[in-house]
Amino acid sequence: MLLAMRDDEELGRITLAQVAEKAGVSISTVSKVLNGRQDVAGPTRDKVERLLEAHAYRRTTRTSREAPLIEIVFHELDSMWALELIRGVENVAKANQASVVLTESGTRHAPGPEWIEGVLQRRPMGVVLVFSALPAAVKEQLRARSIPFVIIDPAGDPDPDVPSVGSANWNGGLVATRHLIELGHRRIGIITGPDDMLCSLARLDGFRSAMSMAGLDVSPGLVHFGDFHVQGGFDAAATMLALPSAERPTALFAGSDLQALGVLEAARVAGLRVPHDLSVVGYDDVQVARWSSPALTTVHQPLRQMAEEATQMLLRLRDDQSASTRLELATSLIVRKSTAAPHGE
Repeated sequence: MLLAMRDDEELGRITLAQVAEKAGVSISTVSKVLNGRQDVAGPTRDKVERLLEAHAYRRTTRTSREAPLIEIVFHELDSMWALELIRGVENVAKANQASVVLTESGTRHAPGPEWIEGVLQRRPMGVVLVFSALPAAVKEQLRARSIPFVIIDPAGDPDPDVPSVGSANWNGGLVATRHLIELGHRRIGIITGPDDMLCSLARLDGFRSAMSMAGLDVSPGLVHFGDFHVQGGFDAAATMLALPSAERPTALFAGSDLQALGVLEAARVAGLRVPHDLSVVGYDDVQVARWSSPALTTVHQPLRQMAEEATQMLLRLRDDQSASTRLELATSLIVRKSTAAPHGE
């Protein structure tokens, strides 16, 4: 049955009563959907969500139920760079009299479906997500309830309509490789991250660009994808260091500091000294990099600043939906003790 459009609908606005009428449910049911209540049947919830999305429903005012919380969501909390991100969010939250909620959910690409129910019930001031993407339905649910969100994307480049803070991954791969080339290395290997993450591919592209500009070939046997963890770095490095001496790399660029730690251990097991026999460059500049033996040359990714900027963007979006929604921060090379000119070459 077609319903006559009212004046406020013609202006693009819709009331909860109109949503309820169109969906054939009670106003209280619409309210439950808006509040993230779980006691609504799936098909009914979907129908109400579609109507809210179609009419771009937004709350005209914030309710007093908004909690003084900023939520940060990871797919894993046991990574070294997670601590840097948490500290950055906490710095801004504290200055704005807010507490921080930590949530672990989903995969490295997006939070799990169970997360959205909880956040709608908590009703935080906003959400910082450490993922490369966000499902369209989740975006609409957050927007319909005026919960701003920002993605911190060391993992990739999110959709254009998603507010995000990232870093210059291609340039990071470029400067790391240039440093090794300038030291005199010609057989340089790389262990980047997973092949389905844009940051991994961007760092690899930066590596390839530096090699190409120097007129150096990239040996397929010296390009490996890892998982950003120690074991992945160890396994890939062990494979490359087992090559005949004429093919073995004199330097390795690891796509994370954790992978670089795996490289250091693989070199030790192979009886190689760093940097005398093998130079190693990491990525991220987490605290352990300066305390490894030798201290790790690495690409500084400004993780804490990324989190601070993301949280500040979140608070700006909370007050002004037209605020700037994309920021990319520079990366830089930190030279320590794990790189040197190739020995005997």
